[in-house]
Amino acid sequence: MPHTRTPAVAGWLDGEGEDFRLLGTRCSSCGSVFFPREDVHCRNPLCAGGALEEVPLSRKGHIWSYTDSHYRPPSPYVSNPELPWEPYALIAVELAAERIVVLGQAAPGVTVAGLAVGMEVEAVPGVLDEDAETARTIWHWRPTGVRA
Repeated sequence: MPHTRTPAVAGWLDGEGEDFRLLGTRCSSCGSVFFPREDVHCRNPLCAGGALEEVPLSRKGHIWSYTDSHYRPPSPYVSNPELPWEPYALIAVELAAERIVVLGQAAPGVTVAGLAVGMEVEAVPGVLDEDAETARTIWHWRPTGVRA
């Protein structure tokens, strides 16, 4: 029986394959873009505030910084304590069009050895965890031109 795929955090991502996008919000007054999304008020201290509208973010960006995680993070991070810890890379990506930096995990198989500041990466769907019925989806960053 196939899993139902649902975002781990509602309203943060949408779509599959080439249509996959992170979702942010944009202030109608100053044009500031936010991710994670902001649904209450504009966080720009120089803005009097305007309506916030949902916007799909650029799928591609350039690595601003990166590191690897050699320890098991505390809750609410989801991991099985009975399995050995497997390090993963964290990547901070600057989305040029939005002029914001978005942090996320590298796609499975991507390590810090294969990353460089300035390298182009793309957001791709990933799975945070799953049970018998549901796969909770997140985003991963993957260097462009690399396929799973």
